[in-house]
Amino acid sequence: MVLFLKEPCGIFCVFLTYICVLYADYCMINHVVIPTLSNSFWGLSNVLIFNILILLLVVSHFQATTSDPGRVPLPCTSLDFSDMHQAASQVKDENKWTVCSRCETYRPPRAHHCRICRRCIRKMDHHCPWINNCVGERNQKYFVLFLIYTGLTSIHAIVLSSVSLSLPCIDCSEKYAFKTRQFFVISLILEGLLFGLFVMVILCDQFSSICNDTTAVEYVQKKGSQRNKASRNELLMEVFGKGPLYMWFLPCFAPEYSSKYDMDTSFIM
Repeated sequence: MVLFLKEPCGIFCVFLTYICVLYADYCMINHVVIPTLSNSFWGLSNVLIFNILILLLVVSHFQATTSDPGRVPLPCTSLDFSDMHQAASQVKDENKWTVCSRCETYRPPRAHHCRICRRCIRKMDHHCPWINNCVGERNQKYFVLFLIYTGLTSIHAIVLSSVSLSLPCIDCSEKYAFKTRQFFVISLILEGLLFGLFVMVILCDQFSSICNDTTAVEYVQKKGSQRNKASRNELLMEVFGKGPLYMWFLPCFAPEYSSKYDMDTSFIM
């Protein structure tokens, strides 16, 4: 199921992301590789590597944007608010189902309501405008991969652009070499630094959240996971899947999720 929120800020951030990616690819090919490395196998190799990283970045971002983050299904029939409040007052254990008066539905443990998505999201970490979606149980892998490939692309762009500034420009006029080309190369370095540092901070926060089994929402509410402590490898497999290690880094495969929270909620009514 493909999802896309009609939220102005999120739509703007999504389009800005793709514009920045296209601009980086344009600068890398036309103003970094072609003017200085076009006659070498090294130049072709870097173009190939850079575009593979961009492809993985775009696929990861698209998956994170359009995938269901773990929306709690809405009930087929409306619920009585009085019954909901009564149930909410009785359910105190964080490991039990709770009631969301906004969605008018029961929700599983660790699910939280997102005011932007207007739905409860399983294991919600936060709502990210850069993917115009929540980061939750079912799309956190794609979000983390998007951060990883953005960071790798930024590092590649910064290093190769910096090296190219010290190389002679092939078949360039003096005016082009010192004005137009340097403008694009320096702007690419600045873009790489800006987005590289930004995603590295978020990536560290995501891995800390995964390894500590505490989402950003739970951290703010000072509620850690109440379940039995799992190993770090088990927590990573919950996000990236139980397959081979290389599958963790492919944005084409989602991990298999437990169906224990898909059961009938009639037992708490």
